[in-house]
Amino acid sequence: MKYRRLGKTNLRVSVVGVGTWQFGGEWGKHFTQQEVNDILARAKDLGVNLIDTAECYGDHLSERLIGHAIRGQRDAWILATKFGHEFRGVGDRRPSWSVDSVRRQLEDSLRALQTDVIDIYQFHSGSDQVFDRDELWTMLDKQVQAGKVRFLGISISSSRRMDPSHQARRASDVGASVLQIVYNRLDRRPETQIFPYIADQDLGVLARVPLASGFLTGKYKPGHRFTDPNDVRSTWDPEHIEQQLREAEKIARTEVPAGIPMAVWALAWPLQHPLVTCVIPGVKSVAQMEINASAADLDAMVREDHPQAWPEA
Repeated sequence: MKYRRLGKTNLRVSVVGVGTWQFGGEWGKHFTQQEVNDILARAKDLGVNLIDTAECYGDHLSERLIGHAIRGQRDAWILATKFGHEFRGVGDRRPSWSVDSVRRQLEDSLRALQTDVIDIYQFHSGSDQVFDRDELWTMLDKQVQAGKVRFLGISISSSRRMDPSHQARRASDVGASVLQIVYNRLDRRPETQIFPYIADQDLGVLARVPLASGFLTGKYKPGHRFTDPNDVRSTWDPEHIEQQLREAEKIARTEVPAGIPMAVWALAWPLQHPLVTCVIPGVKSVAQMEINASAADLDAMVREDHPQAWPEA
């Protein structure tokens, strides 16, 4: 495993982390506690030290599974979670941004994770109007001062109806040290909309959805339909899914070097950008965890042996 400095937090973070939306039951599988135990134990063995979760991956369900799995191992992990929503069902979240609600969400997350402190507490895909509420950030700063949160972060919405630059530009103003963004070979918008604001603020960057919700794994071909009602992708626009799958097929044919699994290449792809600290792919099994972790070694190898594999950022 390789490690990078997470911006001005100075945390030493593995370049591959564990994304855990799937533990909340919205990706076509319900996880037992033993399955989560095994995945996180193997991640730890492989040198992974960052877990990213959220209040609404299930109703704190993902957090509870994680809390049980790492009980007695808290010092081995950097825990990142989020606030701002109440889970109501697959693909259904109710925004909940009042100061009192966020304070309750924090307490619920601390209990679920079985910890006294959250390392990175992230504003979760909220609007600029909500983001600009001073009273919210004042309350969160008090939680930092009280020792319940180490660092604040912003998980920026992936909505194409929203310009993400406002929140990236104002991160330091609200006391945030980390940005979480969607960045992958199918979505390069952060290069122009977010990255210009990173270096001057010395922000850490977590790249979520590095596999583009599975479209960059090579598993799904054009024409595939997601029909499982427990899979959040079944609620997405079929035309958008088809466009993504066609583009992924072209990338597999023209960019992924022979002999390298597409999923591993796709995980390493965001790490070629010097501003990205860590990718946080989801994982459904121990075998997937091992594949994900192998991306830590691929960046340098691909650059040396297959320089054409990395389009200019």
